[in-house]
Amino acid sequence: MPRNRAFSEPEYSAEYSADCSVTLPSDPGQAVGVTHEVTVRSSGCCLCLPRFMRLTFAPESLENLYQTYFRRQRHETLLVLVVFAALFDSYVIVMCAVVYATDKLASVLVASVGLAADIVLYFLCRFGLLPDRISRRVVPYALWLLIAAQIFCYLGLNFARFHQASDTVGWQAFFSFSFFLTLPLRLTPIVLITTVSCGVHTLVLGVTIAQQQQEAIQGPALGRQLLANIVIYTCAITVGVMSYYMADRKHRKAFLEARQSLEVKLNLEEQSQQQERLLLSILPKHIADEMLQDMKKEPSQKEMQQFNTMYMYRHENVSILFADIVGFTQLSSSCSAQELVKMLNELFARFDKLAAKYHQLRIKILGDCYYCICGLPDYREDHAACSIMMGLAMVEAISYVREKTQTDVDMRVGVHSGTVLGGVLGQKRWQYDVWSTDVTVANKMEAGGIPGRVHISQSTMECLHGEFDVEPGHGGDRCDYLRERGIDTYLVVVPKAPVRKNGINGVKLSVTSSNGNSPLLINTTECNGSVTACTSPEEPEELDTRVVNPSFPNPRRRLRLRDLAERVIDAQENEQELNKLLNEALLERETIQVLKGKHTNRLSLRFVDPDLETRYSVEKEKQSGAAFCCSCVVLIFTTATEALIDPWLMANYFTFAVGEVLLLILMVCSLAAIFPRVFPKKLVSFSTWIDHTRWARNTWAMAAIFILTMADVMDMLSCLPRVPDLNSATTALPSSSSSLSGPDGCLDNPKYYSYIAVLALMATTMLVQVSHMVKLTLMLLITGATGVVNIYSWRDIFDRYDTTRFQDYRSFLVPSKVTMTVMIFIMMVSFYYFSRHVEKLARTLFLWKIDVHEQKEKVYEMRRWNEALVTNMLPEHVARHFLGSKKRDEELYSQSYDEIGVMFASIPNFSDFYTEESINNGGIECLRFLNEIISDFDSLLDEPQFRCITKIKTIGSTYMAASGVTPDVSIGYACMKEDPPDGESWQHLADLADFALAMKVTLMNINYQSFNNFMLRIGLNKGGVLAGVIGARKPHFDIWGNTVNVASRMESTGVMGNIQVVEDCYNILKEYGFRFVRRGPIFVKGKGELLTYFLKGREKQGSFINGSSVTLPHQVVDS
Repeated sequence: MPRNRAFSEPEYSAEYSADCSVTLPSDPGQAVGVTHEVTVRSSGCCLCLPRFMRLTFAPESLENLYQTYFRRQRHETLLVLVVFAALFDSYVIVMCAVVYATDKLASVLVASVGLAADIVLYFLCRFGLLPDRISRRVVPYALWLLIAAQIFCYLGLNFARFHQASDTVGWQAFFSFSFFLTLPLRLTPIVLITTVSCGVHTLVLGVTIAQQQQEAIQGPALGRQLLANIVIYTCAITVGVMSYYMADRKHRKAFLEARQSLEVKLNLEEQSQQQERLLLSILPKHIADEMLQDMKKEPSQKEMQQFNTMYMYRHENVSILFADIVGFTQLSSSCSAQELVKMLNELFARFDKLAAKYHQLRIKILGDCYYCICGLPDYREDHAACSIMMGLAMVEAISYVREKTQTDVDMRVGVHSGTVLGGVLGQKRWQYDVWSTDVTVANKMEAGGIPGRVHISQSTMECLHGEFDVEPGHGGDRCDYLRERGIDTYLVVVPKAPVRKNGINGVKLSVTSSNGNSPLLINTTECNGSVTACTSPEEPEELDTRVVNPSFPNPRRRLRLRDLAERVIDAQENEQELNKLLNEALLERETIQVLKGKHTNRLSLRFVDPDLETRYSVEKEKQSGAAFCCSCVVLIFTTATEALIDPWLMANYFTFAVGEVLLLILMVCSLAAIFPRVFPKKLVSFSTWIDHTRWARNTWAMAAIFILTMADVMDMLSCLPRVPDLNSATTALPSSSSSLSGPDGCLDNPKYYSYIAVLALMATTMLVQVSHMVKLTLMLLITGATGVVNIYSWRDIFDRYDTTRFQDYRSFLVPSKVTMTVMIFIMMVSFYYFSRHVEKLARTLFLWKIDVHEQKEKVYEMRRWNEALVTNMLPEHVARHFLGSKKRDEELYSQSYDEIGVMFASIPNFSDFYTEESINNGGIECLRFLNEIISDFDSLLDEPQFRCITKIKTIGSTYMAASGVTPDVSIGYACMKEDPPDGESWQHLADLADFALAMKVTLMNINYQSFNNFMLRIGLNKGGVLAGVIGARKPHFDIWGNTVNVASRMESTGVMGNIQVVEDCYNILKEYGFRFVRRGPIFVKGKGELLTYFLKGREKQGSFINGSSVTLPHQVVDS
């Protein structure tokens, strides 16, 4: 669909952009974002209307849905129109029955039939007895025809011999205006049927009067009267169009709020599911739930805790599986770090799928080591058998890699059954882990295993029920730990079954060979900034078809086009689905009687809850200016009507000039808050105060209607002639009146001044942000003032009018002064009934708006907690990537860094402290102490100077951190400058060294307070790494590369109490004022001999690079 021209009138943008232009949030991962905005209709019959009245929703489907909603909202107002018609019929019946004559029988019968039809139609519509299609398409037009027929019957039957141009004009104007208020149709049809009604009414009156008077016709007088009728109709239609537009605007705003609420709700559900999936892929549900509850606690509750919160549980009868890739060093030497990580990513993603199949909970990935547990958190009797099946499947999966890469890689799997303590330690970068002696045994089972075999312990063997054949494992021959503890081991005999083409259980790796020197480990392509494995084991045939497709030889272009097409289709389907859900939501909230549940006063409709009433009273309504515009319009048309009826009445022009100036002042004061840039600041402040103060708004509205009413009353009073007694000669009448008004003035046409009062009632109906009680007061003022003038001040004029017009038949009619007053009263009752309905609707929309706001608050609160949890497990930019869109299980998110610092810090003597005796609650109390240590290390990261340091993970009692891996999109710290000066390029490494020193101070203070003697052994290195996430199913952020390996070796080959670095780090850090002691060359596995140094501290003790001391947790300050 071609996009309509955007609505961008500068003078309206301030108002309409706030109310009607809503940009709804869309999935950031989608290429096609959907923006729903109000635009200007540039085609169709509405082109005759001003731009600001041709608002429409840009997506056609959304506009159609809105029109359906708008018709449903107007269904109740259609019943209001039926009530109006019934009141008109009752008026006719009463007027005819009060002074009854036989020739009025036809009028009474027609009115009675019309009243019966109105009642039947009311019940049919009220209780939904008509088919929806008929109710929507037929009933509005049928009701219009019924009303038009009733008006014409009243005109033809009641004034059969005495027609004048003013007959039933008031009722015609009343119903013309009511059509705009109530009919559930678009604006164009309403304008057409109203114009047709008024045109036919004027034409019929003109032709009928011309035929009756024939030679005695007064052409100019009749012409002015018919023009006055047209002016009244035009006024009713103009104000009606404005009322329709205001109602349309209000409903469009409510509709957009409903859609926004729904989309927010859907986004909430989708994001919650994404966050929950991500959360539960990293943590078991019981841990995640407890964390969420603790995060919602009040700070005062947290301060009362003696220790940091630890989420740790004991699980018995579980099986622990450790698997390591044998030959990984050979494999890594034959390819780049990126290719290696891609291969690991896909391999471990397949392992995750196998883990799901065999009921395993993956715990961690440590380099090329994968370990998982079965029977946690939910107990399974077959935990040992499931773990063995998992191990066999992993061996089968690695054989496919070995075959395709032509490298001697294999899997070494160890399984042990026992008890574990599962949970998380620390306050940052939560990762689920397990601790226990049995975990150590499982690790040693893997280390003492044989490549390509599953190595199980005696305890695992005892948990089996003969499902597998085993043979002696002799693990003690290969592992001293197993021999020293006398653990008997076994090797699972692989059942002799044909190997499937696609690998065990259909899990096949898309690993292919390349013509280059290094094997191409995985067929990948670049997708949206992340490296994605674009092959899927479930779609081998589709892959082959895509590869040989000659239309797009470039696979990246092929993927982008297919991806874009899928997203466009998804966007269209999402739009349709959203519209369907929106329609259901609108129907649901329309059926709920909101006001009943909120306890409103039956008479005043005010909320019983004073706070809610206060919020409603200060609600800003930006259509108040339009309401005062209506008053100005009504006064203009009133003056035009009186000028046509009595052009020589000078008071008319005087009241117009004064009244229009006063109304313009009121209007400007009302519009100033809507267009603050156009008006002075003081006026804008005053206007805003009026909008937010109920009594000031009511005073302003009363002033506008009072001006209109007084203008009308003053014109009527100034039109009073010196009327002679009714018994005197009627010939004296024109001469006596000619001095004050024209020959065709108020004496001949007194009804028009009552019709002007009807226009004032219409202006009262248009007021917004004004209580129906205030409107009733204003309507009573208009009705009372006009009634008093008609019955008392103009008594002689109306009597003379009736005598002149009806002559002898006058005794069979209700006096015109009474009929006009009763007509105005009936219309007042009708408009008041409608005003109550409008206020109910306004209060309902207000409650819906509050509901939308509350839903948004719930959305943001839940999103805030979930994001806090997720970003505490993954770096913020990584979490955003995985929450942004749906990921394939094989997808790899990675980013290369050239200058990174890496630190490993372990507490080697914690293993001596750890025991699983009952006094330590099976080891939990020992881990609680470790949790305090790690939590204090985590709290150091909150210091401003350590902002460039990222915690990677903890491995047992080893703390791993890196500096400089913050993405470029973050705050521009010195460590992330694109081209920093040479002196600052390694500032983050100096910060990392300061962090290592701070960790030593922190542990020293913990030792002082707890009478322990824990010591840190720290290794530092710098260089390039690849940072990223392996597997989208269970995201695990890590860093890889030679830099990480050397840093780990620096820690493992170090000395307790010291920070060991290589020569490259020494050369950099000594420039930052650090002191070193040369250790000398040491042997490092895989690297040979490396010259290393011990970092001892800074030249100036206790102070860091920025010259300010850092207050450390538990620091003991000497007195």
